[in-house]
Amino acid sequence: MWIGAGRRGAACLLRRTNVSPSQTAMLHGRSTATRRNRAANFMLEELEDVGENMSQANKSSGSSVMSLAKSLACLPDEFLASKEKRPLTRMEHKRHIELGIKKRVKAQYSNGKYHGLMSKVVANADTLHDSYDMIRLNSNIMLTSKKDDICFSSLAEQLASGEFEVQSNALSIAAKTKFKDCLVLPKLKLRIVQEAIRLVLEVVYRPHFSKISHGCRSGRGQISALNYVGKEIGVRDWWFRLFINKEADQRVLSKLMSEMKDKIEDSELLSFIQSMFDARVLNLVFGSFPKGHGLPQEGVLSPILMNIYLDNFDHEVFGICMRYEGLGTETGDRKDAQSSKLRGWIRKQIKESDDKSVDQVTDGAGTRISACRYMDEIFVAVSGSKDTAMKIKAEIVSYLKNTLNLDVEDRMDLSAIRENSRGVQFVGTVVRLTTPASAELRAVHKLKDKVRLFASQKQEIWDAMTLRIGKKWLAYGLRRIKESEIEQLGLSTPLLDHISQFRKDGMKTDHWFKSLLKIWMQDVNAKTESSEEVLLSKYIAEPALPQDLRDAFYDFQKQANEYVSSETAAIVELLHRPCSHPKPSTQGAVTRLEAPMNSIKRSLHRYSLINLEGFPRHVCMLMLQDDELIISWFAGLVRRWLKWYSKLDNFGDIKLLMVECVRKSCIRTLAAKHRMHEVLVEKKFELEQYGIPLTEDMDTDNTVMESNAAPTSDDDESLMFGISGSGLCLLSLSRVKVPARVFNCFVMGCTVASPSMYTLHVKERQRFPGWRTGFATSIHPSLHGRRIGLCSQHVKDLYLGNISLQNVEFGALSR
Repeated sequence: MWIGAGRRGAACLLRRTNVSPSQTAMLHGRSTATRRNRAANFMLEELEDVGENMSQANKSSGSSVMSLAKSLACLPDEFLASKEKRPLTRMEHKRHIELGIKKRVKAQYSNGKYHGLMSKVVANADTLHDSYDMIRLNSNIMLTSKKDDICFSSLAEQLASGEFEVQSNALSIAAKTKFKDCLVLPKLKLRIVQEAIRLVLEVVYRPHFSKISHGCRSGRGQISALNYVGKEIGVRDWWFRLFINKEADQRVLSKLMSEMKDKIEDSELLSFIQSMFDARVLNLVFGSFPKGHGLPQEGVLSPILMNIYLDNFDHEVFGICMRYEGLGTETGDRKDAQSSKLRGWIRKQIKESDDKSVDQVTDGAGTRISACRYMDEIFVAVSGSKDTAMKIKAEIVSYLKNTLNLDVEDRMDLSAIRENSRGVQFVGTVVRLTTPASAELRAVHKLKDKVRLFASQKQEIWDAMTLRIGKKWLAYGLRRIKESEIEQLGLSTPLLDHISQFRKDGMKTDHWFKSLLKIWMQDVNAKTESSEEVLLSKYIAEPALPQDLRDAFYDFQKQANEYVSSETAAIVELLHRPCSHPKPSTQGAVTRLEAPMNSIKRSLHRYSLINLEGFPRHVCMLMLQDDELIISWFAGLVRRWLKWYSKLDNFGDIKLLMVECVRKSCIRTLAAKHRMHEVLVEKKFELEQYGIPLTEDMDTDNTVMESNAAPTSDDDESLMFGISGSGLCLLSLSRVKVPARVFNCFVMGCTVASPSMYTLHVKERQRFPGWRTGFATSIHPSLHGRRIGLCSQHVKDLYLGNISLQNVEFGALSR
């Protein structure tokens, strides 16, 4: 870097001294060493001459300036200084805080365990202040802004002496339903302590988690889990999911504490975690609701504790893989290749140590097992016989029930991949196996698409021309009636004279013509037709056309439809043609990852973006909010779809929903608010600048999309867990600012006055594991109708997905 800066400075000086082009080319170097030395000597001589000339000029002018050598030496410092002026990003601040806490935790490591983490690290004023800064960063608040009035030294003393009361720093919210579900949430001080414990546990356990574990880990989130299933696991013979449903009881908690004692020797920390469980402010629930969606009932400590508890399951899966794959013979494509020495050694060791295990898995020759776990969602794929797959599933279920004390639901089906066309649900998406069509079939389908397109084009031209004839007929009829009223023209006919007898006195011509049209529409039973265009084309224009022309057009459309919809003998032959080299049915198949389109459309209807027929409509609950907030609500849905579904195989269907549903619903919401025409609204508000696409061809708007989408550097689930996967929630304006009662924003760490109150609406509560639809699908029922105060910036952040409902302190008014 210093050399580059020096070269740029030298080049600048050479230009100022009018060095010839040949000399400049010499300075850039030649191929031989002699020319390099000569160029270097020449450059030094020129620089000395320039320095002497500059110093003489400065002396003569009486000004004192820095020497040439010092000027060149300062160039890299100035470059670095300008680079350091760039403010740190949100993620860089988080990593800096995490690094400081990591040093304090590592200092407590001795004799293979961590000691005194509660007294030396958690009950530390600096750690608590860093945790508070981490909470503010999660709330998308700048660290230089005004802070809450919290004495971290006093809080650290209370934690160290055991005087900190968990129960008094928690808030209980009861649901207004017949089940009376209760949700206990932490207040700000307890949330700071929880964040400090989370950061400490992340440092201790993160290096020890297995490869198959995803969720709340750096570089291992939803996208990495789907990539692992789609690419690394690939095509197998059988797959199944495990549905765990268990709220942590004393047995689960005791086992969790014993697992934590293997690496942490700190009774104070473990007793504090136990006290949070007793106060129900720490919710460790397996199943029940999807994880990683930023839901308040999940909390900040539950993800890391769940990974710690299920880490034993990950190692058990590795043990099962070793038993079945290690003792089994090599698969078909490995027989001719060199056998794995490691696998052979493992096979030998297991055979010598336990002959019973050999007998149990002798029939599992060629078995391959793969598993992926995203928090409490477990996906297992097996290559081998059905009996072997059933035994593996039974072993895994037995371990979960008997060792980990978890309840496993019975809705687990062992699915044959080659026979399952519906796919399976994992991490909110659909995993499906498809076989690409052959080149012959693709050619036939391509020809059919061309025929379908050509026929539709001809139909559009036919409809447009007949409609034009029908409109001219209407204009001609009105003109003839007006001309018949003028006696001087003498254009009246006996038919018009007969019809005019039924005309009321004083009725205007236009009204009279509409009455005649109404009578005519009753005669032809126009109510059965879909639109006025069809009425004019079918009853006016087409009967006036030549019969041969009509018969030729409809015969062409009939033949085109028959060709497109029929399966000819040639196509059937292509489908059932035997291969010269028989292969398994999964040969050539690929794994497709798809967004759940049906669930997304149902959510769009629940949140009132579309009606029952699927047409876009306005969202009435947003109409009282500011225009920017309304657009941000729709833009937040688009951002989530782009972030979650852009790499999936059916992303084209998602783009169609963005244009046809989300964009039009946004336009109609703004039009209903301002009582303007939709065309005027679209011209007034440039929705493309907010990230809402105009067309399905999004390549033309890539710059706007990338600027509005969340940066990839902020997708680290270890530091953004719950925020990157949070769904869109619906808020309605409840009350504007009242001067008699002033309160701050409910977002943790925000001290800005809240101008308005908003009501949170819970629209749906999906069953575990749940689909990712872009919306908040499993908010706790106790929060339905809950009023919260938010500043305008945090309403926008909540809509755009920069924060989640976990960042909101629902009991802020009680402080």
